[in-house]
Amino acid sequence: MNFFTSARRNREPAASFVVESTGSVFTYSHLDALSAQFVNTLVKLGVRKGDRVMVCAEKSLEALVVYIACLRAGFIFVPINPAYTKAELEYFITDARPAIIIVDPDKKKDIHSIPRALNMLIETLGVDGRTGSFLEKVREMPAKFNDVECDDDDLAAIVYTSGTTGRSKGAMISHNNLRSNAEALCQSWRFSNSDVLLHALPIFHVHGLFVATNVTLTAGSSMIFLPSFEVNEVISHLPRATVMMGVPTFYTLLLQDGRLTRDLVEHTRLFISGSAPLLVETHREWLERTGHEILERYGMTEAGMITSNPYNGERVPGAVGFPLPGIILRIVDQNTKELLANGQVGSIEIKGPNVFKGYWQMPEKTKDEFREDGFFVTGDLGFIDDKEYVHVIGRQKDLIITCGLNVYPKEIEENLNKILGITESAVIGVPHHEFGEGVVGVVVSKKHNLSEEQILVELKKNLAPYKIPLKIFLVDVLPRNIMGKVQKSALRASYSNLFTRKYE
Repeated sequence: MNFFTSARRNREPAASFVVESTGSVFTYSHLDALSAQFVNTLVKLGVRKGDRVMVCAEKSLEALVVYIACLRAGFIFVPINPAYTKAELEYFITDARPAIIIVDPDKKKDIHSIPRALNMLIETLGVDGRTGSFLEKVREMPAKFNDVECDDDDLAAIVYTSGTTGRSKGAMISHNNLRSNAEALCQSWRFSNSDVLLHALPIFHVHGLFVATNVTLTAGSSMIFLPSFEVNEVISHLPRATVMMGVPTFYTLLLQDGRLTRDLVEHTRLFISGSAPLLVETHREWLERTGHEILERYGMTEAGMITSNPYNGERVPGAVGFPLPGIILRIVDQNTKELLANGQVGSIEIKGPNVFKGYWQMPEKTKDEFREDGFFVTGDLGFIDDKEYVHVIGRQKDLIITCGLNVYPKEIEENLNKILGITESAVIGVPHHEFGEGVVGVVVSKKHNLSEEQILVELKKNLAPYKIPLKIFLVDVLPRNIMGKVQKSALRASYSNLFTRKYE
């Protein structure tokens, strides 16, 4: 069934769907009417069920409505980060071959210069909600549309992965993937039509597009829809929000502001963090300041949300909780593929209605990532503790093998982050002429006099010798992507020659 159609049952037409930062209210009735106009415009332009609609535009209510319109008509929505360069856009356009591309007005020139886009429809969408060639056509369209029936396995979206290990892959997401995950999250996080979600995430990413938006649609609740995360804006709107979703950076920045108090968040029932690991110290400090425990969960482009700490029950700092309803998670040995006992680190594999259909135009890659029994290999390493909580310790590609021994970066990072003065850290492996890989620590410190020697002394108290970094670098900031994930690939590139030549 069409996901948007199935989610209608909890919605009241007069209820608020979006409250914008300006205070203007956009009801579910408005959503139905405007999305119908969008669909009718796309149909008139020649878009048909199963066609790809690529959107590379800044966050706006109108950009979100394009997504809704695609759901209603059976089009395949392809969100693209508007920060991508022309060269990156050329790859996505060539790979997805969309029927139409909707872009910010200032990107139209770049798109026109891409050979593959010469025969494609290109429309513009201004972030102000009023300008752009697409909106000019929308105004003439009727505000009624009968949703197209879709099978569960029909594609709703193609979302490209970040491409940190090779070219980006288009994850094919079905209507059933979206529906099952949104329903599981509503159940697990106790969402109802009385909730108001503070939405400060981008909408080209699974977190802001599928998790935040789809849960809101399914519950029939409301969103305070902010263009981006900005501390003053978030603090001004928090008193009206019952739920906030964010990445760890959101919480660390808010903790630096003295206005964050228990009174400010008295009305808020739930704070959720994801897309990157949340430091244990951030979890504890947030609890002390606000009286709320942040709920950490685990997900990925290919599967939406996979696990979550409990709504009622212990939220374990550093853990990502239990599999969501309907999802099976197992830990297997990377080499033998045998099931591992609790406490043993291995490859995380999952199975459930949330798992994507495969990679767009990559049948061999898709085959490689699925086991014969249908489990998807996430590429993450982790373990299940004695209380059945899942712990994610990093990507398999981040595993360091030094002198034939496995080193898990997260273990070292946790020890680094406990050292007084260190605010965050990243541990990587780089080529080493003798050890295969050498362990390197990159840390951000608020103490100007903290030295490499002091850090190593502290680490040696808790870690085996082979886990101790051969080199510690103190830096001002760690490289991150827009979702707050540390870009370890960039760090590995920066220090790739460290042990292959004499260090100076």
